[in-house]
Amino acid sequence: MPLKLIDASQAKPGTTITIEGEAYTVKSNDISKTGKHGHAKCRIEAKAIFSGKKKVIAVPGHERFEVPLVLKKKGQVLSVSDTTASVMDLESYETLDLPFDEELKTELAPEKEVEYWDIEGSKAIMRVL
Repeated sequence: MPLKLIDASQAKPGTTITIEGEAYTVKSNDISKTGKHGHAKCRIEAKAIFSGKKKVIAVPGHERFEVPLVLKKKGQVLSVSDTTASVMDLESYETLDLPFDEELKTELAPEKEVEYWDIEGSKAIMRVL
């Protein structure tokens, strides 16, 4: 369920939007005003939150994007494997197997606290606290 809808011209850097069903963070938004009867065009550069893919799209300024609800939660690492970590949520005490970026692999260790994001059912570890 989207949190709200925004126009492409309102997508500021740092905003999370949904493009083709995947959550992206806007890195830049270049808005060009066109002629007398034309519409504004937006060139949006965005990076996928979970996969890290970059995407550049050009859309009319009145194009609508969904802003997904981002739940930031804390958990404690129980164990670490090559691509996932077993994490216990500190509020509900449920155990989750969550993916993480390669950059975090050196910092992750059992009993460390982490912040993980839940964006419309997709979860991943974002940082070590």
